[in-house]
Amino acid sequence: MNRLVVFFTFSILALLSQAIELDFCVGDLNLPRGPQGYACKNPTTITTDDFVYTGFRGEKATTNIFRNNVTLASAEAYPALNGLGISMGRLEFGVGGVIPLHSHRTSEVIIVIRGTIIAGFIDTNNRAYYKRLEVGDVMIFPQAMLHFQINVGRTSATAFVSLNGANPGFQLTTPSLFAGNLPAQIAEQITLLSHNEVMRLKRAFGTA
Repeated sequence: MNRLVVFFTFSILALLSQAIELDFCVGDLNLPRGPQGYACKNPTTITTDDFVYTGFRGEKATTNIFRNNVTLASAEAYPALNGLGISMGRLEFGVGGVIPLHSHRTSEVIIVIRGTIIAGFIDTNNRAYYKRLEVGDVMIFPQAMLHFQINVGRTSATAFVSLNGANPGFQLTTPSLFAGNLPAQIAEQITLLSHNEVMRLKRAFGTA
């Protein structure tokens, strides 16, 4: 038993020593990405600018089919996040705009800074949790749960999200079915939609 305790003690100490060996690991996007992220950029080439992200500045167009704009600051766009297990996003909604049903590999926290939205998620028992959110309200979407946001106000809306992963992934349910290379016949079978409904959606995404 004592040997087992000593083994686990040294194992934990080894993990802790690795965790504090580097202050940070700004990702080198010129090298391949691995399961744990990017290799570290040469420290001698790092400047303050590496730790600053300006992609959230300015107005964002909301002219797509969903009347939204999503700006995601993940490790690819903001290499300083590499290895830190966090990322952020700015969500813009035109009037009537939506972020349709989607999921991530991570959990997500949203805060509304302008306008009024309805936000919610659906659990694995198909129970929906949703609420009208005003400026300053915060809501969490647990890891991998399907979730959505809808602008229900009379003006445009803005929200920011934080995700507990540097590369959270972003899979929209509807485009996954109708905007890719999935044959219409299979889409009909797995959604119970008619052929005309499936083709209408494919035309909307330009894949018919």
